[in-house]
Amino acid sequence: MAERDLQDIGEDRSLLLVDDDEPFLRRLARAMEKRGFEPETAESVAEGKAIAMARPPAYAVVDLRLEDGNGLDVVEALREKRPDARIVVLTGYGAIATAVAAVKMGATDYLSKPADAHDITAALLAPSDALPPRPENPMSADRVRWEHIQRVYELCDRNVSETARRLNMHRRTLQRILAKRSPR
Repeated sequence: MAERDLQDIGEDRSLLLVDDDEPFLRRLARAMEKRGFEPETAESVAEGKAIAMARPPAYAVVDLRLEDGNGLDVVEALREKRPDARIVVLTGYGAIATAVAAVKMGATDYLSKPADAHDITAALLAPSDALPPRPENPMSADRVRWEHIQRVYELCDRNVSETARRLNMHRRTLQRILAKRSPR
């Protein structure tokens, strides 16, 4: 499989990885290096744009929300310097509007976290006209609800009262939901 991936990558194997989650960034860089890419990492929009302008890579994986701004700024800078770059946008806050914006800015694909190196490699090397495969095990409605509640809970700095207000539910109901294990 690795030889096939290497043939698909091409001669220019440069890969820019931009994410503010440092442990995830290191793991992804190691995994992509094993797949034949030559990764360079950045933890902010400023670092990502600087690398994109100085050494525009053939491939890029950019997180949408970064500490110092929006990852789409990196996508835009990279598109200016290298229009043929294949760019995948990652986000933990998947929404149709942001997916459309990412593709309009020039992203090749858009993946929701958690995405592993296999998914990212497949997105980077997929033919332009290929349709994405159906998910093997889609999330249940209960799991989607659980993920949404957890995301809002984290956005509210784990404040139950504020989370309940934003979700328009009773605080005690939310406490019971948070006390349970996540659905599968």
